[in-house]
Amino acid sequence: MKKNYVFHFALIILTILISNKNYAQNDASLHITQLPINYSKERIDLSIQYLKERHGLIQTKPTINPKMIVLHFTAFGNIKSIHEYFNAATIEENRQINKKVSALNVGSHYLIDRDGTIYQLIPDTLFARHVIGLNYCAIGIENIGSEKEPLTNEQIISNARLVRYLSSKYSIEYLIGHEEYIQFRNTSLWKETDAKYITYKNDPGKIFMQGVRLLVADLGLKSMY
Repeated sequence: MKKNYVFHFALIILTILISNKNYAQNDASLHITQLPINYSKERIDLSIQYLKERHGLIQTKPTINPKMIVLHFTAFGNIKSIHEYFNAATIEENRQINKKVSALNVGSHYLIDRDGTIYQLIPDTLFARHVIGLNYCAIGIENIGSEKEPLTNEQIISNARLVRYLSSKYSIEYLIGHEEYIQFRNTSLWKETDAKYITYKNDPGKIFMQGVRLLVADLGLKSMY
């Protein structure tokens, strides 16, 4: 089993390096399509409230100081449906655990399609609810895919290029997968006022994270693994 896992991972990386000559381009040429969600007054107010009640931070504007990048997969949907899902200011009724904590809807700064196309939904330094305890300092990148529909090589490359681009703009220290966020609970970065508010995640997957990390290894970004 272990040999098969290593072989599979090696094939992914070999495919990326052979088939994608564009990866080595200057990332100033990175194309990002703007697809903004409605960052309404309601969303602004809920974000400021979330910063206060969940992170213990008093702010007049819902801004963040990016120190980490968190990679996710959506678990369902396509670009249109996920954009519509994030566009609402308030979270849907059936997400009761999240709704009890805050009425603010989840969201993400970027959304990457299966062909590697990058969409920006929220400006980098505006608040988005995508990772418990760390939203105040984290840029979120969602990828269309799930366990049943694994993320693609094109998405690995686009995530790596976007991470490289964002690291050139901000003082990014960490690159993590959503599944890793709980490891920050006993660190100075963790800011969640309710110790019981934890949800367990498995996205975007270890193979995907290994692929992205290999392509940005020279940046020296930290993780919790």
